[in-house]
Amino acid sequence: MTREELLQRATAGETWDVVVIGGGATGLGVAVDAASRGWRTLLLEQDDLGKGTSSRSSKLIHGGLRYLKQGNISLVREALRERGILYTNAPHLVTNLAFVVPRYKWWEGPFYGIGLKLYDVLAGKLNLARSRSLGRRETLAKIPNLERDGLDGATMYHDGQFDDARMCVSLALTALDHDGVILTRARVTAMAKDEGDPGQVRGVRFVDVETGAEHEVSARVVINATGVFADAIRQMDEPDAPSILEPSRGVHLVLDASFLDGDTAIAVPQTDDGRVLFVIPWHDRCLVGTTDAGAPEPVLEPRASDEEVGFILRNASRYLARDPKRADVLSVFAGLRPLVNAGGGGADTKSISREHEIITSPSGLVSIVGGKWTTYRRMAEEVLEVAADVGDLAPADCRTETLHLHGYLARDDAAMPEDDTFRFYGADAPAVHEVCGERSEWLEPLDDRLPYPTGLVAWSARREMARTVEDVLSRRTRALLLDARASIAAAPRVARVLADELGRDEAWVAAQVAEYEELARGYLLPDGDGPGDEPGDAPNATGAAPSDA
Repeated sequence: MTREELLQRATAGETWDVVVIGGGATGLGVAVDAASRGWRTLLLEQDDLGKGTSSRSSKLIHGGLRYLKQGNISLVREALRERGILYTNAPHLVTNLAFVVPRYKWWEGPFYGIGLKLYDVLAGKLNLARSRSLGRRETLAKIPNLERDGLDGATMYHDGQFDDARMCVSLALTALDHDGVILTRARVTAMAKDEGDPGQVRGVRFVDVETGAEHEVSARVVINATGVFADAIRQMDEPDAPSILEPSRGVHLVLDASFLDGDTAIAVPQTDDGRVLFVIPWHDRCLVGTTDAGAPEPVLEPRASDEEVGFILRNASRYLARDPKRADVLSVFAGLRPLVNAGGGGADTKSISREHEIITSPSGLVSIVGGKWTTYRRMAEEVLEVAADVGDLAPADCRTETLHLHGYLARDDAAMPEDDTFRFYGADAPAVHEVCGERSEWLEPLDDRLPYPTGLVAWSARREMARTVEDVLSRRTRALLLDARASIAAAPRVARVLADELGRDEAWVAAQVAEYEELARGYLLPDGDGPGDEPGDAPNATGAAPSDA
């Protein structure tokens, strides 16, 4: 269905059962749940699917070792259950990733072992694989590039890995499969209210960002699922509503795969200042992060600070035999987590809960705030239980616990693509290959440094709602994250194919290329030395080895 058709459906004058504001993980999860129950569902997103934090995560579907350390057993249990559900319902999107927690002191073995055995127990029958202790030799066989000085061994456990932006696309397509409507570039500007004090929310007003046209849609209930922008929507409804979010910035660096040299990840549950560090194989690259620092305000394009980059490089150097330098970074990206801190600002973001909250305003706007990717499905189920009462919706059971996401193929299905580039399309992969083969030049890569054939641009425009060069290079493919310089080189080719698909002119092509280049340069580190280029010491030498599981 084209955007024009989706816009026509959205504005045809019907009263929607549910209008969702926000096209990230939470909003898309709500749309899938509501549409699959048979409720008339419309989702409005101001930019693109997963434009914000939902495409800038650690790429993990996990229970959260940090929360286990904090004693938040209920959050860990819920997240592990949701991990198992998603691993079952989306085998083309979620895979099993082994992690090692290296130990450089003898007592760390039983310490980590006990914590991770509890992790296994909490996962129950949905556990991906049991944790176990590794000796030094087996540890180095798993991760040859691990720092060897003082290494005693490791504890290995398993968690889920995914591609967050591709998950957003799959959720959007799943909602469309159930007759929902997903409309991007639709910025909500006001609540539509009945007369009264306070007036009841009966819909929203939005502007079509592509044309400037203004529209109003009616709804039985409106759900605010806008992540770090949730306070702004709440204050659109109630100007005096207090802010309850404390954004936290997570930062990741992308390096060549040779820095890890294997398919096993490294987890450091506690670095020298208490933050978590992951070194993860992802799309034939090495992903390193994340820091957890307060962010001054919610923005669509957060940037990593020099101090955060230095922190990651220094700590990664302590665990990798080959020390990464600033010049080795292919891309750096940041995302803002919507942490709930109702007590006000100033708290240490490492200590703020990742649990979510649901708030219903006096006028009937239902907001869901906080949470994390892993628990998006349960968050959607819970907020719709509240919204059903507010909107007096027809009773309908939640179906998402066993609902296969768009593109589903059984994990052992012979049709499951082995190529990492196409695996995430699942059952759609043959159709994707067919589009790529329509023209001989579409079989050529966007750039020799990237794994994507040019034909994916046409597929993204026709079937996945891509509207800009950024949509294609940042989220339909992951070119921007895999190699920002290569993505800049690919931008003109993407713009031309996209222009043919969308009926745009040469002026649009030039503007798109210029706009994308400006954005992508923010994912590159400036040349030259800087924080993090100092040699990293081995953990046993500094005493900075992790001390909690």
